[in-house]
Amino acid sequence: MKALVRLVALGAALIVSGTAFAQQYPGKPVRIVIPFPPGGVTDIAGRLIAQKLSERLGQQFYIENIAGAGGNLGMGNAARSPGDGYNMLLSSSSIVVNPSLYAKIPYDVDKDFIPVTKAGGTPNSWAVNAEFPAKTMKELIDMIKREPGKYSVGSPGTGTTPSLSIEMLKLALNLNFVTVPFQGGGPMTQSVLGGHTPIVCSALGNYVNLIKEGKLRALAVTAKKRSMALPEVPTLEEIGVAGQEAETMTGVFVPAGTPKAIVELLQREFSTIVNEPDMKAKLLQAGVEPEGNSPAEFAAYVKAEVAKWKKVIADAKIPHIGG
Repeated sequence: MKALVRLVALGAALIVSGTAFAQQYPGKPVRIVIPFPPGGVTDIAGRLIAQKLSERLGQQFYIENIAGAGGNLGMGNAARSPGDGYNMLLSSSSIVVNPSLYAKIPYDVDKDFIPVTKAGGTPNSWAVNAEFPAKTMKELIDMIKREPGKYSVGSPGTGTTPSLSIEMLKLALNLNFVTVPFQGGGPMTQSVLGGHTPIVCSALGNYVNLIKEGKLRALAVTAKKRSMALPEVPTLEEIGVAGQEAETMTGVFVPAGTPKAIVELLQREFSTIVNEPDMKAKLLQAGVEPEGNSPAEFAAYVKAEVAKWKKVIADAKIPHIGG
């Protein structure tokens, strides 16, 4: 009985100490690792949110870009950081794709991180140069079927969710075309604008402004419903191609060991911030659909995404990088 009383007292003390820690948090600047170069969708969203976190919580939340190896360098750095509430990771879907894509990665998504929330998601989009003859996704599919092997489709890189979206459509419709992986969205954008690779699949956020300016034409999005950023663009399911849902998430993680009270506080703050009207408008401008789900919901999402992309990579026979 005495042992039981001591255990109950210890549990209560831990809860109180955790709550007290949360009330004092943050007591110094907080680092947010983004495992990609500046200027991408994850980086843009991260900087917008970090500014709001700094204003709301009274300490600086600052971005540290650690790019390389498809995001593995930055994610590995974050995984090795102390779980003290002063280190965070803002990642794209690379964190759930890379375990199946690379022969070896410097993190374990299940053991090294605590999922906090999905701040938002950016559906992938099929787009073409404005001068390209296909006006709809159905027309594009028909063109590819009529002349197998003739067309090339650009992706921002092997293993990105747009590149895997390309493989999903190939498998679903038994299409024959050449996939051209670029070293990032920048070079791909230059190629599609110049008409060199007139068909691309990309995170929608990279192209919202170019589509609105008429420089590119969006044919379809890989989402369950139309994007709030470009509501006139149909989903693939609407044109009769089911099972093609794919997005590039903006996910918030903290290293394992971060106190539960801090995780819960950060989830509340992120969820509140991304759904404020002014922030929501800015995120949509970047192609990010705000969300802010619970840690449990986000953990289930991460698990499902790891399984989904593992199957796509296996079905498409994509070789391991570094293997």
